[in-house]
Parts: sequence; C-alpha cells; structure tokens
Amino acid sequence: MINIKRNILLNPGPATTTDSVKFAQLIPDICPREKEFVDLMKELRLGLLKIVHADHKKYTSVLFCGSGTLNIDVCLNSLLPENKKVLVINNGAYSSRAVEICEYYGLPHINLQFPLNEIPDLKLVEDTLKNNPDIELVYTTHNETGTGILNPIREIGALAHQYRCTFIVDTTSTLAMRPIDVEKDNIDFCMASAQKGIQAMAGLSFIIGKEEIIKQSRNYPKRSYYCNLYLQYDYFEKTGQMHFTPPVQTVYAAIQGLKEYFKEGEVAKWQRHTRVFNAIHKGLEELGFKDYIKRELQTGLVVSVLYPDDKNWNFEKIHDYCYERGYTIYPGKISSTNTFRLCALGAIDEDDIKNFFIVLKEALNTYNITIPVCYNKENSK
Repeated sequence: MINIKRNILLNPGPATTTDSVKFAQLIPDICPREKEFVDLMKELRLGLLKIVHADHKKYTSVLFCGSGTLNIDVCLNSLLPENKKVLVINNGAYSSRAVEICEYYGLPHINLQFPLNEIPDLKLVEDTLKNNPDIELVYTTHNETGTGILNPIREIGALAHQYRCTFIVDTTSTLAMRPIDVEKDNIDFCMASAQKGIQAMAGLSFIIGKEEIIKQSRNYPKRSYYCNLYLQYDYFEKTGQMHFTPPVQTVYAAIQGLKEYFKEGEVAKWQRHTRVFNAIHKGLEELGFKDYIKRELQTGLVVSVLYPDDKNWNFEKIHDYCYERGYTIYPGKISSTNTFRLCALGAIDEDDIKNFFIVLKEALNTYNITIPVCYNKENSK
C-alpha cells in the first residue's frame, strides 16, 4: 500500500482528495477511442446531470480539457447570436473575468458592476434588461470565489427568462457542494471543473446546459475552434468521445469522485461542508479575525478574511508556516483590500479545521502577532 501524505487544502481548488480518487488514476494504459472508455465518458456525462437534477431529455453535459475559465470562454463565445449582447452581472473577480473574455472576443456586452461586498440590485438588473432588448445572454457567478459572496441566481434567472434571455451561471465553486436544481434555479447553463465539488483532479471541466440551445448555436458566429460548444457536443453525440484527446487518467479520477459524491449524498455532503464552514468561522472568531463579507451574504464555502492591523503581520510567513505543516491557505482576490481566504471545499471535515487553527495560532505566536488580532477603527466595523 502506498502511503500518501494528506495535505489539507483551504484554497478554493484544487481541493483535498481521497486516496481512492488518487489511486483511480493508476490504470492500465488505454486508447481513449476504445469503446470501454467511450462507455465511461457516457457514464460520467449522465452522472453530472444528476448532480444538478437536470432532465436528460432537456439538458446535456459536455466535457472539455481545461480549467474553469475555459467553461466561461466556451459559453460566451459559443452561445451569443449575431447582433446580440451579453449582460454580465458583475460583483467579483470571476464575473470580471467574463467581462475580459467578452472584451477579448469583441462581444457586445454590458458590464453591470456592483460593489464586491454586496449582492446585485435586482431592480437595476431588470431595468437593464428592459432598456436593452438586444440582450441575449445573462451571465453571473453563483459563488464569487474571490470573496465568498452568494449571488441570488434563482431571482436573476427568473428575470432573464422574463425578458427571453439565456441564463448562464458560473457554478465552478458550488456545483456538487451547495445543492443546485437547474429547473428551480432557472439555469440554462452551468459549469464546473473536476477538482472542485466532485473532489477529483484538475484538467477536466464540464458544461451542463439545454440541448435545444446548443443545437441552435450551430448557426451562430464561430469565434473559436477548440472552445466551441456545439462542435464538442456534436462530436460527443456522434462518437461518444471528445473531439480532441481527453485527459484519460483524470477522467477515471472524476468517475471515482462522482461515485463517492453519490455515496455520501447531496444533503450529507452539503452538511459536511457547512460543518467545515462553521468551524472556520469559530476558529477565526476565537483569534479575533474579521470577515470582508457579511456573514448573511456568504455562500457557506469561502471565507474572505481581512488582514489584521499588526506591524508583525506577514501573510507569506504565515502561509509558509502552515504549509510546512500540511495546511494551505490562499491569498485574497480583492485589489482594494488585503485579505486571505479559507475554503470549505474538498474531502475535509471539522476536525481538520480544529487542527488547522492550532497550527495557525502557533504561527501567530511565532511571529509575535497579538492575539486576539487587532484592527484599526475603519476595519473593525
């Protein structure tokens, strides 16, 4: 038996995996064009639909090689008809990435920006839709992973459909963790990567969406070859295979991750992530740390923590101390505010968090950082 050191990853992905997922990659070499592998891909695609309660008669899943950003690229460049516009509801780094993709392709778009620590104003969203009848795609992020804020996707999706738009949601850091029902949540397209909620390996991403809309997109402007949703979908439907070489071992790990997801169960898995999230908050509160996002607006998976106002505070030193002891913490993604993030993703539970805070407290003591940590008045609100 191989003994693999277990690290606790508190970054927003890749997440901590089980040994059984790791070992699932140790398989005999196989050509991905073999029927055996084609059958595995079919099993994976159908399983992904079940996670979000998608009717296989209406929805399909399409696999790609790449990270989560590839999914955003694919949806935006593939699903926009000629002379139509994208509305990006933007209150964070990952919605901003969608704006950058629109800019890169020259896609007509509206960047509807909101403060990073606030949820979107639905009245302003509706006014924008009402005043711009050429909007075809409405895009937002479910959990803005840079901050941990939860966006009201069900309400946004209802508005998108009211104005006859397609609703695309980046669910990279919620799918297979926070329960999602595509019908109830008014989602036309959602997405994720294998290294997040299904607790597998990086390199495999997938888009779940309405088959009818994908078929319609066949006649839309072609803006990418490798990242075209219809081309990949059509190849899957005709052959059961990816258009180009898939990450074979990563697919095996994803299938194992999927099996473990269904064995644990949607409700139990979300309860576990919630235990971890609550344990993170308890540990932070005991040390005096403060959140960037109000607790009631948080998704329950990512906590964005304000740097304390202590002259001895040095994130890199704290990170390195924890990393050397098997715990990974992650920098923030807010340009105007210094933060770090602790995430409740992966194959971890509350005991892992309790042990992490023992190490974090040791790190604070080692570098003479006052406990409880201190904040100036402007940061103590």
